[in-house]
Amino acid sequence: MRGRGRAQRGGVVAAALLCAGTAAGAEVSVAAAADLKFALDAAVPDFRKSRPDVDVKVTYGSSGSFFAQIESGAPFDLFLSADIDYPEKLAARGLTVPGSEFLYATGRIVVWVRKESPLDVAGRGLSALTGPSVKKVAIANPRHAPYGRAAEAALKSLGAWDAVREKLVFGENVAQAAQFVESGAADAGIVALSLALAPEMAVKGRWAEIPPSAHPPLRQGGVILKSSASPDAAKVFRDYLVGPAGRAVLARYGFTLPSP
Repeated sequence: MRGRGRAQRGGVVAAALLCAGTAAGAEVSVAAAADLKFALDAAVPDFRKSRPDVDVKVTYGSSGSFFAQIESGAPFDLFLSADIDYPEKLAARGLTVPGSEFLYATGRIVVWVRKESPLDVAGRGLSALTGPSVKKVAIANPRHAPYGRAAEAALKSLGAWDAVREKLVFGENVAQAAQFVESGAADAGIVALSLALAPEMAVKGRWAEIPPSAHPPLRQGGVILKSSASPDAAKVFRDYLVGPAGRAVLARYGFTLPSP
């Protein structure tokens, strides 16, 4: 009996070690919406403190472009979209691990200008962009970037569309739109709050939040891809992101968090 007990305990220990080791030495390739750039740049090193065996590699871009790439077989393990609709569409096409879709945050948008700009964005919000001194306003391309669609919706909702639409210049994603303003290629931009709060941008600019009621909610979600070479490791990073440590990082960068 004692021998059988030891054998059973040994089997349990072996199974536990196997489960713990499924992600060991694994690499997770993440396709992430550009608004996550600074938040994930902070989150990944924090994650590695507890899981040094899992190497997370992040590529940033527009959610719509990633959706098209993944449909065509791009080799990502985890997709973090700025619009939950894209992961849900991939799931409907059978391209994801069943049941792995998750909501991780709701994004927010702001009007952002360089610190030396004379525009009173704090006092006037989007209406500051309608004056003749403003020649170019940068937003993400609405055709494939959720933050661009939110910016367009806000301009229309708040009555600034007719005055601003001819001034619009489009970034491939929201991070590129912010770069246009930062570099002086645009006078102002409508960008993600998560970018405006990043230390690298906070020292260079000023911003005013656009009311969330002015645009459809930016419900951001992710999914593990069926073609993933490291689905267990992808799940480990997903669980970190929606757990207390990951949620704390996302909150620090201005994301509104879903109920746990």
